[in-house]
Amino acid sequence: MNHDSYSDDYIAGILNEAQSVAMVGASANNVRPSYFVMKYLLGKGYRVVPVNPGFAGQQILGQTVYASLADIPGPVDIVDIFRNSEAALSVTREVLRLKDKLQPKAIWMQLRVRNDEAAAEAEAAGLKVVMNRCPKIEYGRLSGEIGWAGVNSGTISSLRPKLAARGVQSHVLGDKR
Repeated sequence: MNHDSYSDDYIAGILNEAQSVAMVGASANNVRPSYFVMKYLLGKGYRVVPVNPGFAGQQILGQTVYASLADIPGPVDIVDIFRNSEAALSVTREVLRLKDKLQPKAIWMQLRVRNDEAAAEAEAAGLKVVMNRCPKIEYGRLSGEIGWAGVNSGTISSLRPKLAARGVQSHVLGDKR
């Protein structure tokens, strides 16, 4: 897998198949990127499970925070890593140790987070990997929402995304609600 470039189909496939996201490094601080990514994903109908030992037992955006991935009671589809590149390896290895319990489909490393060793280990275990990308940005780009904010998505098309009563629907992504 070339982790310098992902096809839209690859990213959309991960986002479309997922129903739940474990967010490692979630923050209750509403100016932190993890907070607004979590809020966005919840708004799109994903179940988001925040993981942060400093907030364990508390709530972020109405979701119970867990101290570690091992404490999450059920499966999650994506493990989103909001930690630095070095920490991504230990988080990935924890995911792999808990693979039977968590049943993850993908490891997602946020913007500026890249660990090729972690990616290789995850892929060898059958997981998809995305590095140095944000699911909020990717969802917005693929659904057409990012263009509504005046951001150049790099895609030129005469087709407008289709709006649904409860959210964005496009040929690539659908609202999870």
